[in-house]
Amino acid sequence: MSRSQSHKQILDNLTSSVLVLNESLCIQYMNPAAEMLLEASARRLKNRPIEEWLSSSEAELDVLRQSLCSGHPYSKREARLVTQTGQELTVDYSVNPIPDGGILLEIQARDRLMRIEREEELLTRHASARILVRGLAHEIKNPLGGIRGAAQLLDRELDREELHEYTQIIIEEADRLRHLVDRLLGPHKLPVIERVNIHAILEHVCSLVKAETGNRVKLMRDYDPSIPEFDGARGQLIQAVLNIIRNAVQAMEETGTTAPQVMLRTRALRQITLGTERHRLVCSLEIIDNGPGIPDEIADTIFYPMVSSRAQGSGLGLSIAQSIMNQHKGLIEFTSEPGQTRFNLFIPLELSHDTSSQGLDR
Repeated sequence: MSRSQSHKQILDNLTSSVLVLNESLCIQYMNPAAEMLLEASARRLKNRPIEEWLSSSEAELDVLRQSLCSGHPYSKREARLVTQTGQELTVDYSVNPIPDGGILLEIQARDRLMRIEREEELLTRHASARILVRGLAHEIKNPLGGIRGAAQLLDRELDREELHEYTQIIIEEADRLRHLVDRLLGPHKLPVIERVNIHAILEHVCSLVKAETGNRVKLMRDYDPSIPEFDGARGQLIQAVLNIIRNAVQAMEETGTTAPQVMLRTRALRQITLGTERHRLVCSLEIIDNGPGIPDEIADTIFYPMVSSRAQGSGLGLSIAQSIMNQHKGLIEFTSEPGQTRFNLFIPLELSHDTSSQGLDR
């Protein structure tokens, strides 16, 4: 094997995307990783100017030209590039001049790494918030029992009938606070794990929503029938999906959204990393509504307890839904703008042996 063939074989096996450009910035070579990134074949792009396939600012192209003329290497982090197919990429790239003319362009996609970092931060923040809330809830719940008990004893000792109204108010408000604290603490029992079908769960949720709203909200489905059954807590999954749809419906009703609608879309995804764990097969459930969207000021804290954009909202629905997804080793992400809010629930379809045999983590 010649040296050039050996070098080509090395480049072909790199996971980084590598392109070789000539003095006119036309593509002379691209390795398989670059073909996957740019969604095109090397044969099709050979001798084509780089700007025909990779759109960027004129300043980015000037950098390539200057590096070619000066012979100095150059690197840039988190650049935004757009392929001819319309795919927008966030990449790190390095430009290295080649002694015999031309430049070697090495591109590393950052989108997946940034998504993993974002998910890790989301999971960490949510776990920290849950620990804080659970500790606070326990501290509130202990004196509530004493307050309620004292009000009951006082109620028995009162002779005047009109005074009983005040003790009843104390008891009722203590019960209301205890109910709120119980919701913050979450379920006391371990969930029952069984084989579940995501579409049966969604149809059950649709029946509940339709009973609550009548025909005021249009429910649409786009299901992937290839998604298999998996081990999960049916009641909790119903609760998670129902919380998100109820939030959407209530937001659309409060703002008077014209022709309110919710789309449920399922897809099977392969080789997906959630947090730090890679899963072979994941169920993706998108819940899309055409409501007012989530305000930017609460977007970073939307999964925290007691955070809500609605005047009558408790701020617990999304926090509970995220906790349920975490118990299933999954995750909820969202994007939002006026007219479209999209919640994406990722549920691994293959739980570990310990999780499926002992119950989901609390």
